Amino acid sequence: MWGRTVGAILGHTRVARPIRRSDLHDGDQLLVVTENSVYSMTRLEDMTFSVRGGWFDRQGLSPVRISIAGCTWGGSVIKVDIVAAYGLHLEFGNRVLTSRIRGIRLVRASEPIGLLPVNVGELLRSCYGSRWEDSAAS
Repeated sequence: MWGRTVGAILGHTRVARPIRRSDLHDGDQLLVVTENSVYSMTRLEDMTFSVRGGWFDRQGLSPVRISIAGCTWGGSVIKVDIVAAYGLHLEFGNRVLTSRIRGIRLVRASEPIGLLPVNVGELLRSCYGSRWEDSAAS
């Protein structure tokens, strides 16, 4: 359990590997996995986010355009400059508070996805080897 003293909270902030609001650019996507849900968030031009998943899916609201208030330790102390950090709770602008964050994946809008064109025959050969070549010949 995380300590509730100011010193413990500040110490945890240094090891939480946060994604800061200032780190994000328009179009960047975050995949946030909490103890109970998964959220997919895309940063929009006005510092709001298009959010799918978790509570918003269960309420039939996805996708929703919403602000992110920050991250908390589960109490009333909130870090407004942090959008997501391991072990913390994400708080949305509508006061919905997630369970503890267990995983974060940041995909930059400027990064290529990394998929290259491939020859279908080469792909099938690499997956099935000679079995594919034998079936293709018959």
